[in-house]
Amino acid sequence: MGKEQYEVGLRNYEQKIASVTSQEMVINMGPQHPSTHGVLRLELITDGEIVKDIIPHLGYLHRCFDKHAESINYTKSIPFTDRLDYLSSMNNSHAFVMGVERMLGLDQKIPKRVEYIRVLVCELNRIASHLIAIGTYGIDIGAFTPFMWCFRDREHIMNMLEWASGSRMLYNYIWIGGLFYDIPVNFEERCQEFVSYFKPKLIELDDLLSNNEIFIARTANIGILPADVAINYGCSGPMLRASGVKWDLRRIDGYSAYPELDFEIPVGKGEMGQLGDCWDRYKVRVDEVKESVKIIEQCLERLLKDFKRTTEFDPRALVPKKVNLKAQDYYVRAENPKGELGFYFVTAEKTDIPRRVKARGPSFNNLSVLPELGKGVLIADLIAILGSIDIVLGEVDR
Repeated sequence: MGKEQYEVGLRNYEQKIASVTSQEMVINMGPQHPSTHGVLRLELITDGEIVKDIIPHLGYLHRCFDKHAESINYTKSIPFTDRLDYLSSMNNSHAFVMGVERMLGLDQKIPKRVEYIRVLVCELNRIASHLIAIGTYGIDIGAFTPFMWCFRDREHIMNMLEWASGSRMLYNYIWIGGLFYDIPVNFEERCQEFVSYFKPKLIELDDLLSNNEIFIARTANIGILPADVAINYGCSGPMLRASGVKWDLRRIDGYSAYPELDFEIPVGKGEMGQLGDCWDRYKVRVDEVKESVKIIEQCLERLLKDFKRTTEFDPRALVPKKVNLKAQDYYVRAENPKGELGFYFVTAEKTDIPRRVKARGPSFNNLSVLPELGKGVLIADLIAILGSIDIVLGEVDR
């Protein structure tokens, strides 16, 4: 943010606080409120239980990603991408790595087995991220059982990703030009066992929340986000698709192995209330988990039949010893569980350290629409709206 933008924002904030009447109150929600899902502070101007205005305050968890990436080489930046949205580390590193590979001209040379393994682990990570979103959303509303069910099933995914990478959350598995290591022997069979176990569990979870009268009453017709407002605020991912916009970068950009896979793009339909409400945002994530399961099944089939494990296969064969790029500007984007994650690179000649790296986190843009959604609602409904956005503060405070 530039100095002028900061000063404008500060003046707007001062004007809002100065205009508070004697009938209104200023309430701080956070930065350690359990329903803000991290160190987010919301300054609420309320008239009784009605929220008149919301002023978000960020910066309690500044990770300095951009500055880190400008101080070290491209390869060493990958572990830092894991720490943006730490619930979907595989997806973060996949986007970053794709950008560097395209600038190097390696993107067309990546072996198909590597591409399918990347998609496999990213979709497993997408399911794990959405399970956190669904489970914590349930507990925000007051449903405890879905929270326990989601964490139980997420544990199976974390065990598999730990088996592949050696780490439970911050993987550093997808490398520029390849992978840290091939997936372990029998990994595909274990994945198939998980899919067989998870499918009926997902149906149970869907039935437990989606048709629950109390859950519907707390989420339907609450926090309605029209498609034009979502687009103007730069919303993406389930936030945008829940408003009826069929926009998924896995289809639009067709990167990695996604063009060869068959899957649908779930969108909001206003089944329980109005199009783009909290229930739609929740349901899009549930439906996306089902589509990720389909993608995983197809990846496993191709890995077992068409791109089998061989002793000659080296997942590090194309990993460059040093990344030397010509001076250029380049933007890469990918469909993360929360939306469009982008990296803008400004490279320099004769060095493997970039001049500038700017991360475009989907959680930041999605959160920016909260003051628009939260005006005139009850404080209790504000919790439902915030939970439906599904933010991670490590990605908001970069």
